[in-house]
Amino acid sequence: MPALHDLAANSYGGDEAGLICGYLFDAAAPEPVRAIDSAQAAAWLDEGAPPSSDSAFLWLHFNLSHAQAERWLLRHARLSDTFYEALHEGLPSTRIERADDSLIAVINDVHFEFSFEPSDISTLWISVGPRLVVTARAKPLRSVDALRTAVKAGDAPRSTTELLEHLLRAQADVLVKIVRGVTSRIDRIEDELLAGRLDHKRARLGVLRRLLVRLQRLLAPEPAALFRLLQGPPAWMAEPDAQELRGSTEEFSVVLRDMQALQERIKLLQEEIAANVNEDNNRSLFVLTVVTVLALPINILAGLFGMNVGGIPLAEHKHGFWIVVAIVASFTAVAAWAAFRKKR
Repeated sequence: MPALHDLAANSYGGDEAGLICGYLFDAAAPEPVRAIDSAQAAAWLDEGAPPSSDSAFLWLHFNLSHAQAERWLLRHARLSDTFYEALHEGLPSTRIERADDSLIAVINDVHFEFSFEPSDISTLWISVGPRLVVTARAKPLRSVDALRTAVKAGDAPRSTTELLEHLLRAQADVLVKIVRGVTSRIDRIEDELLAGRLDHKRARLGVLRRLLVRLQRLLAPEPAALFRLLQGPPAWMAEPDAQELRGSTEEFSVVLRDMQALQERIKLLQEEIAANVNEDNNRSLFVLTVVTVLALPINILAGLFGMNVGGIPLAEHKHGFWIVVAIVASFTAVAAWAAFRKKR
């Protein structure tokens, strides 16, 4: 059953070419945003992007789990070879770079069904040109779905660069929600810790910390890569669009700093919990030591009197038992006084 669920989730919304959604943006048209299918997109691309308007461009979002997706792109999209190399290299490190006259981006995002697990992170591949934006993923992702929802609601970017900027801002918004969710969970754990209910919070904190560490490791190169790119942008990228991208970079950097601060907070809580656990262990060890010390006199006497050899003291005395009890009690009291005196 889980395999069928994953298959349905991966193929959700894809047509026979693996196209999940396609939109034609044309600010000069009566309908600035128009949804199109793979056949219409192929016709638009094969005709050389008919100049209904100089500002018209396509956004095509593909499901790479579909066998026909990459074949369709090779046949119709005429993307840079760097894009296909990025698809197959298997190293989802975040980067944004120029390739010929286009931008190739590899960014990491969280799954649509995100459950605060470190494994709930996948890769989104992006190709941005002057008239075409292609995004491709293997699993449903939150940021691109948020952008898709915004476009369906009427958000119409004026250029391919602005569409990329909207996607990066959607990614930052998703990260902000994750940071808020992690902060809320940490607040609850901290409250329970202060109330003395340790439970299994060390494991829960460990999962959250691994999530933040992995997110930061995968996403931290993104602002720097975008900043380097904007030092020498393509000729078709307008200066206002480049400025908007710089703004999204700064917003993304703030989120990454918040994630770093959360990691430090989790580390301090883990140290506090570890100190509490060590204190509890020391207390238990002390109790065990005291019990052992208190039982030592009676164990020694029981061993001596249990040897069944001649000459055992008090064997014939009518009050021998009580004398032995008094001796054991005296030694036990002295041992207890010495143990608790050292504890104080």
